[in-house]
Amino acid sequence: MTATLPVAGAKLVRAAAWGDLRADRGAVAGLLLLNGMASAAGLVGPWLLGRIVDAVRAGSGDVLGTVDRLALGALVFTVVQMLLGRWALAVGYRFGERTAGRVRERFLARTLALPPSVAEHVPAGDLIARGTTDASVVALTLRRAVPEVLVALVQAVFLIAAVLVLNPLLGLCGLVCFLGVGAALRWYLRRARPAYLTEAATGARLADVVTSTAKGARTIEALALEGRRAEAADRAVADARAARLRTLRLRTVLFPSFDVSCALPAVGVLLVGGALHANGLVSVGVVVAATVYMRQLVGPLDTLTVWVEQLQGAIASYARIEGLAEVPREELRTAASPTDDRIEVSGVRYAYDGGRDVLRGIDLVVRPGERLAIIGTSGAGKSTLARLLAGLDRPRTGSVTVGGTPVADLPADRLREQVVLITQDHHVFHDTVRDNLRVVKPNATDEELRGALEALGARWINDLPQGLNTEVGAVISLDGARAQQLSLARVVLADPHTLILDEATALLDPTTARETEQSLAAVLRGRTVIAIAHRLQTAHDANRVAVLEAGELVELGTHDQLVGAGGHYASLWTSWHGEYDGQDPRRQPGAARRAGQ
Repeated sequence: MTATLPVAGAKLVRAAAWGDLRADRGAVAGLLLLNGMASAAGLVGPWLLGRIVDAVRAGSGDVLGTVDRLALGALVFTVVQMLLGRWALAVGYRFGERTAGRVRERFLARTLALPPSVAEHVPAGDLIARGTTDASVVALTLRRAVPEVLVALVQAVFLIAAVLVLNPLLGLCGLVCFLGVGAALRWYLRRARPAYLTEAATGARLADVVTSTAKGARTIEALALEGRRAEAADRAVADARAARLRTLRLRTVLFPSFDVSCALPAVGVLLVGGALHANGLVSVGVVVAATVYMRQLVGPLDTLTVWVEQLQGAIASYARIEGLAEVPREELRTAASPTDDRIEVSGVRYAYDGGRDVLRGIDLVVRPGERLAIIGTSGAGKSTLARLLAGLDRPRTGSVTVGGTPVADLPADRLREQVVLITQDHHVFHDTVRDNLRVVKPNATDEELRGALEALGARWINDLPQGLNTEVGAVISLDGARAQQLSLARVVLADPHTLILDEATALLDPTTARETEQSLAAVLRGRTVIAIAHRLQTAHDANRVAVLEAGELVELGTHDQLVGAGGHYASLWTSWHGEYDGQDPRRQPGAARRAGQ
């Protein structure tokens, strides 16, 4: 089952953006004030230039002195504009950094709060893309776009207002010429949101294909699936390329339209201003000042042109990040405590996404403190049953309880004290070995940490340059087997009552895997261990063996009982033990490989 994370609608995006602005409204107010002051200072220079032109044309009085004073005033106000503009950008950048930090923290909190049933099934590439690419795009936009766009907008408003004040006819001429800008922008914005959302989604799918292919490289090679994965990658690349070309076509219309529209206002003011001057309605200085104002509009409009395009991608990324807020939250789990550690599976049926049942009528009692092995061919439902036992999913019908309480209803902290599911998937944080282990037990001593590792035979800790202080995951990386032992050491420290192992030792060689499982059983003596057995030796060492076939529990008993019964388990054991006499089934074809599934 694959879940699709939602994308926030325009209303939710606007609400989130407004909330981010209100969270730092002091900086926003300061940004607007400084931009207004800078823009006002910038209007003085062109006005003084017009005064200079009129003074020179008049030619009366102290022309040179007047020109010098006016030029000095223009220089002073230009410097003031520059300083205020730099100050405004600095305030804007700080606002952007703080807001980007809030967005990332909000995304992380929502990711960690995802219900397990959702987190386990969402495409890894989609979640990774939202937390990396999308978050980076939003952060960059907040750092640069917000201050720069605000500066450009305020400057544009002040410049147009200045031309209207100089002469309403010239101002209206400039506004009419900007109708082209509005038409091009409206055409672009109507098509941009879906196009950029599609581009982001196809990029996420491509990342998911690459991630899943790299993660399952060994399985792909073993099953000769290279061709299929290559085809999937080609399709993902083709979709991403098509989506990218679509947004590129939008830009090829937007940018030329803006370039032409930006040139028209100054031309229009010159033409109309010349006609007005010829009729004695305005002075040359007014025409010059209005033309300079219109030419100054090119700078803000260029900025807006660049950011309008990038803002569409940023809005799409923002919508994907905020989409996590629309993931349905889990219902509040009961605070009831189990009366004991007995696990009962009664009449369980389960199906993915409303499809056919993959588990049918499972009845099973797991006694406290026993070692239970669950075996079966691929697709028999072993991992699905493990997820139900761990409370990650709920059965469609029937119940899975511990001490009379539904496992899936236990609060998360209480559930993890009771049942822990360990798979071959593991994570090594870019941190010290000590902090990697203390994730589950923050107050653990160094002796406890070393004891957990040594109990699993992880003697490699003594070979690390700084022991527990060694930083792993970046400069020093742990191979799959060592990383798996590190993950299992966390289990030893967590000390749950019931431990479910689903391929948890798959990356270890058979001898080390068996020793590790025996060590876990010894360390967790008195605890319940349920192992999804991919090696029949694991089933041999268990107290009881449950055999699944096509979603049904077909056999249950001790190793000797099942071998003596001559059923499905007996045939698997005879095939595995008789033909290969204990050799590693992973190196053998046919029956041995099937027995290890």
